[in-house]
Amino acid sequence: MTTPVLTSIVPDAGPLHSSAYLIRLYLPLKYQSTPPLPLPELHLQSDNEASHCVAVRKFSGFAKDNNIVAEAEKLAISLSRSPWANATAGGGKYAYSIAQYNSPFRIIGRVNEVWVNIAGSETEDCRSTGLEYKFQTSR
Repeated sequence: MTTPVLTSIVPDAGPLHSSAYLIRLYLPLKYQSTPPLPLPELHLQSDNEASHCVAVRKFSGFAKDNNIVAEAEKLAISLSRSPWANATAGGGKYAYSIAQYNSPFRIIGRVNEVWVNIAGSETEDCRSTGLEYKFQTSR
């Protein structure tokens, strides 16, 4: 398994305008030239994410519905008090994403993050690191 496993919330994509989600698995740089082929029955597809800026809030424990929403709200409050208050990419594909870095079997010392895309990722305060990842997505 790769890390992080990124779960992105897609607003109004589900039935009756409910939210849906997209699971993305990062492919490490050393495997990008010859990526492994997924099983056809998994309906995975390869995708390239363009370089962009992301606001991040780290939290511990298991990522569950109740604490994910609380952490996303805390990130929104922090952003509202920052120079990026009006820079969140509201027109983007995802409302926010949850990055999970640990195996489900790890009980303590877990690391998770809430990510929100920031518009204008080439501004002075948010330059590209030059790293680019390919990832698999699930419908």
